[in-house]
Amino acid sequence: MQIQPADRIGKLPRYLFAEIDKKVRAALEKGVDVIRLGIGDPDRPTPDYIVQRMIEEVKLPRNHTYPPDEGLAEFREAVARYYRDRHGVELDPKREVAVLLGSKEGIAHISACFVNPGDLNLVPDPGYPVYGIGTMFAGGEVHRMPLLPENDFLPDFSRIDPAVAGRAKLMFLNYPNNPTGAVAPPEFLAAAVEFAKKHNIIVAHDLAYSEVAYDGYRPLSFLEAPGGKEVCIEFGSLSKTFNMTGWRIGYAVGRAEVVEVLSRYKTNIDSGTFRAIQYTGIEAFENPASVPFREAMCRTYQERRDIVVAALREMGLNVVAPKATFYVWVPVPAGFASSTEFVSYILEETGVVVTPGRGFGEFGEGYFRIALTVEAQRMREAMDRLKKALNKQRRPE
Repeated sequence: MQIQPADRIGKLPRYLFAEIDKKVRAALEKGVDVIRLGIGDPDRPTPDYIVQRMIEEVKLPRNHTYPPDEGLAEFREAVARYYRDRHGVELDPKREVAVLLGSKEGIAHISACFVNPGDLNLVPDPGYPVYGIGTMFAGGEVHRMPLLPENDFLPDFSRIDPAVAGRAKLMFLNYPNNPTGAVAPPEFLAAAVEFAKKHNIIVAHDLAYSEVAYDGYRPLSFLEAPGGKEVCIEFGSLSKTFNMTGWRIGYAVGRAEVVEVLSRYKTNIDSGTFRAIQYTGIEAFENPASVPFREAMCRTYQERRDIVVAALREMGLNVVAPKATFYVWVPVPAGFASSTEFVSYILEETGVVVTPGRGFGEFGEGYFRIALTVEAQRMREAMDRLKKALNKQRRPE
């Protein structure tokens, strides 16, 4: 019997991080001391007070049944309180908040809710690959918006053809940005609202890094922009905020009609997030210990950021210290034909894993991404190895 996947699967690229993992496994089998700066997965454990709440909740019979289709009212109310207190945004927890199996799930499915064959989505490049993959699965076309250093890695709406904008259903944005670490000022958000209203486009804003910021910077919700809630569905996650990547809980907030369509779609394809995890999510948002935890988390990442930026500048690389996220976006040194060639060279020479910029899109070429997800001592070791490898590569034959 021949197995023939659907055409959409044939178009699906190998997931970037799965390919990196394959190379890492090969290096480990050779006995290499690998330092992983590739995947953005926090290296610190979930806080103990969150774990303890989960232990309590998982024992309760009330949580051993299907959750409500729309998610627990208590969790949606906790999200609404968080937005009120953190962003100054009022949300109706019944109509403007949806519970997700992690923000990635909602981002992947939002295109299926609004995109028909022949429609297109505006997708940042470089950007999180799921924006384009979800578009493709829905039968839509991807129009890439270049994120260029000369524009502070913000899309230039004036360069989007009005005919293209007229066909667009969704525009994906992500600030603080993965992979570049860029942030969006209020005037950019205002321009995005105006552009979306003019062309009748729903903004899908990925706010995964809302609480990972440095030097006093406060990341903005898109909903803080005047008129933002009229055009936007925003995706949030507990993954990076509370070191809960494996727990798979997130939320979508914003315009009620858009949130409702996504919720309706989800009731037909999944059975919701485990009730115990939702109650634990409330604990994460509302336990007083969460504030000092997040502050300490940001100090940890900032120390690592400073180690990396100082070391890279000492190597002669022109790198900008990010104000947010736990990524550093770095130009590929001279002498390498591509970001993939550079990443392969570094892994083979040093055992250090970084991510090629090309994996995030055409305009990511010429860069690589470092994730600040190992302890400071290992980060210093990684930078020392990188420096030696570059000195070796630059040394005349």
